[in-house]
Amino acid sequence: MRYDWTPLWRSTIGFDRLFNVLDEVQRTAEESFPPYNIERLDENRFQISVALAGFTPDEVTLTAEENVLTLEGRKAEKGEKTFLHRGISTRNFKRQFTLADHVEVKGARFQDGLLLIELQREIPEAMKPRRIAINGAAPGNVTQIESKAA
Repeated sequence: MRYDWTPLWRSTIGFDRLFNVLDEVQRTAEESFPPYNIERLDENRFQISVALAGFTPDEVTLTAEENVLTLEGRKAEKGEKTFLHRGISTRNFKRQFTLADHVEVKGARFQDGLLLIELQREIPEAMKPRRIAINGAAPGNVTQIESKAA
């Protein structure tokens, strides 16, 4: 089931990216190949593991553009083979992951039939929380106003 965002587009301004992300999540939920895991290694490090049995590094492309990580696999047909049973899927695929702001791809490697993609969140210094000094009157500059006892 797909949701039509058109009524919301008419009454909102500046939420384009939010609707694109919601649409992408809805589309991604319908896809199932290739299977993958997303793992949090620590507070700022993540790893995506994609099962790519039968693919070689030459047949897979990984592209990061803006906040979208795209993984594509193109399996070259190699001659005529006769299979009695074909359980390992080698179809072409395209899988996209939407990355949060300041999440960067640090590297990718094949290991044991899995493509491991390393991600890290790097928040710029200007956006990190910082302590702000609170200025106040120094105790020597305070003068007391006359007061009468009640």
